[in-house]
Amino acid sequence: MKKNALMLIVVAFLLLGVTSCTNTPWHKDQADAFLKKGMALIEAGQYNSALKELLEAEKYSPRDPKIKYYLGVAYHGRGIQDFAVESFKKAVALKRDYSEAHNYLGTLYMDMGQWDQAIASFDRALANHLYDTPALALYNSGWAYYNLKDYPKALSRYQQALRHDVLGVLRPQIEKNIGLIYMAESKLVLAIEHFRNAVDLEPAMYDAHYFLGECYLKIKDNVNARKAFLEVVALSPKSAFGQKARDYLQSIR
Repeated sequence: MKKNALMLIVVAFLLLGVTSCTNTPWHKDQADAFLKKGMALIEAGQYNSALKELLEAEKYSPRDPKIKYYLGVAYHGRGIQDFAVESFKKAVALKRDYSEAHNYLGTLYMDMGQWDQAIASFDRALANHLYDTPALALYNSGWAYYNLKDYPKALSRYQQALRHDVLGVLRPQIEKNIGLIYMAESKLVLAIEHFRNAVDLEPAMYDAHYFLGECYLKIKDNVNARKAFLEVVALSPKSAFGQKARDYLQSIR
């Protein structure tokens, strides 16, 4: 029994030694150098090379949540979804208020159609009152609620996102998505108003032009429907929206 206890103490000291070996200023400098290279490669879209640098960074600082976060970004860029999810989970386990990691994890859950888990991740991101970009998590959770057909909550999240989107970067997309909510609820006048807001802010948003055309068709305004569908064909003739717009144009001649 004493021998077993002694062995446990020895193992504990060995583990402590291994941990301390990766916790020196030199190790941090090495990790930071590899991390910076990895981040630059992600920015350049070179995800495989970024992974190599980030895995080296992880060797020097295995408990750095920022390294785990960028590993998740690189794995996602490479299309390795499972590894990306695990990396973001590790990041938030090491830093519970890591809002950016919670938000990114939520977007991966959305990609997998796991809407409830996505919303839970976005809510964790928003729980941190020091989160610099809450509009992103609010926008993303609005889309998750929309896909769950919980339109009141989706609308509430989008309205909150608009208030936090100080620079207006997300506003065209938010206006379009609010239009989709009203369209789903058959509130076509309101839907048209928001689709118009979206294309006024971002004239190249061909999907918003398409939905605008469908709304006009539903209220029997063929003139404006035709204009909207012509915009879609001009902006994105080869897309699925462009093909459908052509079909509509043939039917309303």
